[in-house]
Amino acid sequence: MAQYRARRDNRRQQAYTGRNVGYIYGNAVRKTDERIYVPESPKRISNTARKNREKAGHMSLGYVLFLSCAIIMAGFILTVYIGLRSDITNSIKNISRLESQLNSLRLDNDEEYSRITSNIDLEEVKRVAIQELGMKYAEEGQIVSVEGGGSDYMRQVADIPQ
Repeated sequence: MAQYRARRDNRRQQAYTGRNVGYIYGNAVRKTDERIYVPESPKRISNTARKNREKAGHMSLGYVLFLSCAIIMAGFILTVYIGLRSDITNSIKNISRLESQLNSLRLDNDEEYSRITSNIDLEEVKRVAIQELGMKYAEEGQIVSVEGGGSDYMRQVADIPQ
């Protein structure tokens, strides 16, 4: 059935194009195509065209020097580019290493601060201040309120009024 369809399609194509199709469907070729390819004889060209073709086939010294300089310059630029990319990669690695070191130092610092603040006994500090150092609570007339700038520290540039 498939061979019949292939032959029918082949005949239709032959009728349409007017020439024999080179591919035959099926497993047996009935007639081999014995056409031999004969190259066309070269056309006779003029002497000027022949000389121009020969001249185009050869490279002049200037062109060779230009290509050599271009290749050397491209190699130099690529070498510099690869070096810069390597420096950038090393800088990024160094920054990430320093950031991880900073994070570990911050974590250690926070742990140490928590340990110090948790070990302070405020009652013991109060007892030592009152009994051993003779400190006492401020009375009502001794407290002076001063407006601050919102920071933790304040500088005294003049005497506090009484």
